[in-house]
Amino acid sequence: MAAPLRIQSDWAQALRKDEGEAWLSCHPPGKPTLYGSLTCQGIGQDGIPEVTASEGFIVNEINKKSIHISCPKENASSKFLAPYTTFSRIHSKSITCLDISSGGGLGVSSSTDGSMKIWQASNGELRRVLEGHVFDVNCCRFFPSGLVVLSGGMDAQLKIWSAEDASCVVTFKGHKGGILDTAIVDRGRNVVSGSRDGTARLWDCGRSACLGVIADCGSTINGVAVGAADNSINLGSPEHTPSEREVGTESKMLLLAREDKKLQCLGLQSRQPVFLFVGSDAFNCCTFLSGFLLLAGTQDGNIYQLDVRSPRAPVQVIHRSGAPVLSLLSFRDGFIASQGDGSCFIVQQDLDYLIELTGADCDPVFKVATWEKQIYTCCRDGLVRRYQLSDL
Repeated sequence: MAAPLRIQSDWAQALRKDEGEAWLSCHPPGKPTLYGSLTCQGIGQDGIPEVTASEGFIVNEINKKSIHISCPKENASSKFLAPYTTFSRIHSKSITCLDISSGGGLGVSSSTDGSMKIWQASNGELRRVLEGHVFDVNCCRFFPSGLVVLSGGMDAQLKIWSAEDASCVVTFKGHKGGILDTAIVDRGRNVVSGSRDGTARLWDCGRSACLGVIADCGSTINGVAVGAADNSINLGSPEHTPSEREVGTESKMLLLAREDKKLQCLGLQSRQPVFLFVGSDAFNCCTFLSGFLLLAGTQDGNIYQLDVRSPRAPVQVIHRSGAPVLSLLSFRDGFIASQGDGSCFIVQQDLDYLIELTGADCDPVFKVATWEKQIYTCCRDGLVRRYQLSDL
């Protein structure tokens, strides 16, 4: 990875006025930081500012919401994208999780203000308030249908809600500590949860029953992911015949991001180990990129890319800053990552530059969700930001 470029969080507003300025910096690992600035030389007839960069930096391209900057000396290049719109009225405090429905129409989010809400994805207008958890809600996501929401809370309860009338239709009890992440298996007859109590559990939604403890690892499970395994991967076979209530668990892998610096992978149906990888710090989040490639992010800013077929050594380790990696999401032929210093970036294989989603000013970006060409982020500053990739 090239040296990270950074830009003033509100650069798009700052450069909209004549002689407006915004700061820039380039951070080559192990070398002094390079500082620079952008200056608006006037606004063109199309409303797009004419911007020049100070020595060492080049403006490759600019439009209303994006600016492409390079630092040739360090071979660094980033396209910075400003939010298309910002929703400030959904929550009053830090937003810890969000998701967008499969049709793109609805958003769901949870906040340290104690609330979980469903809103119109186009304009942030409030639709429903989901009330029933005691204490904070840690995670929320839509089922593939887009009509039902799954949430996990500090109250050790997992709940299923109707997005249409906000009723809680199922409550799962069994965990002895707060639930930190969930995953949905296939179309959602079964779901998985990971908890502070060190266990990952598989649940039957139809009967609101626990189908088993998939892993008991003695360490907080911060993140979980379920993925379909490539045929070449041996997932082992179950010791006991799986319940007929298990639907879609066959040939699936379960990935656990653990607080004790371990990343654990096992067969979801077999419950057999696939690998255990030790990282540099606590693992916060994980996701599958394909049937054998996966990503996991640590508290000290490392993003590990691993191949399940040979997991001993990472395919690559991406490190852009020491800030905690808070979320990872597979996107097109790459991924989106967000960190505790407010950075949120897209890596795509065919691009020789990074796309940086700007706006958060040093406030952690906890979660990212996408729908087609739109990307939504939620942040400690209490804002949901929506970005349009078409603005690039």
